[in-house]
Amino acid sequence: MSTYNFDYLDELEAEAIHILREVAGQFEKPALLFSGGKDSITLVRLAEKAFRPGKFPFPLVHIDTGHNFEETITYRDQMVERIGEKLIIGSVQESIDQGKVVEQTGKNASRNALQTVTLLDTIAKYGFDACIGGARRDEEKARAKERIFSVRDEFGQWDPKRQRPELWNIYNGKIHKGENIRVFPISNWTELDVWNYIRREKIDLPSIYFSHERDCITRNGQLMAASPFLNMDDEDVIERKQVRFRTVGDMSCTAAVESDAFLIDDIIAEISASKISERGARMDDKVSEAAMEDRKKGGYF
Repeated sequence: MSTYNFDYLDELEAEAIHILREVAGQFEKPALLFSGGKDSITLVRLAEKAFRPGKFPFPLVHIDTGHNFEETITYRDQMVERIGEKLIIGSVQESIDQGKVVEQTGKNASRNALQTVTLLDTIAKYGFDACIGGARRDEEKARAKERIFSVRDEFGQWDPKRQRPELWNIYNGKIHKGENIRVFPISNWTELDVWNYIRREKIDLPSIYFSHERDCITRNGQLMAASPFLNMDDEDVIERKQVRFRTVGDMSCTAAVESDAFLIDDIIAEISASKISERGARMDDKVSEAAMEDRKKGGYF
């Protein structure tokens, strides 16, 4: 008699699909926040498994800083065309032009923090009551404190004291008017889990996740991709490096790592040996010890 081997990836997948279906069942206007990074790409694959052959019960929403990696935007547009789902783009540049946020100045200026205002405006404009994101508890200590259904108040703010118990995988999506829920279906996954799932599902990714040559500068001990979005000066020396990116965000705050990992198996081996979190390559998390928590309390993803 044949046997079926139910491995840990099946268990993680089943939990994530259950959470996505809970969102569809409990909320009137959910959305899936899509950045073009590996975690949100994994969410799209999970949504396909949860809802195909039907359409997704939510649009994809990308908060575009205007300072994204070109490879990420190209991948986003090609993927949306392939899956045939609706994409809503919130523009940080528009928020700047409308005077809602002020662009940072100085050598380490970044638009990453400005995304919060654009995100909250997009939520208000379309009336989203739940936003699905790809955050994971292993990424950062503030995210480790967050529930899978994370309540945000009418200002989009996160209060750790308002987090609800989630015993026996029961999720409470009841909210007051004006509030919304951030939902994290892969919260219990690790970076290695995501890569093993990508390998198993044969998911295509933007090329920047794999080793390639790129002009870089060293800033605050990190390798940053040389680009017009960095405020470079005479102290910045451009060097050609063999790198890849473990995490993908705004070009002005996302650092590369030196790597010869051209294949997924190489990346998995590299991560297994690493003692540094993938968020260790994010300059925005180094502003202070509580940088992520402070941003979340302000309405960040």
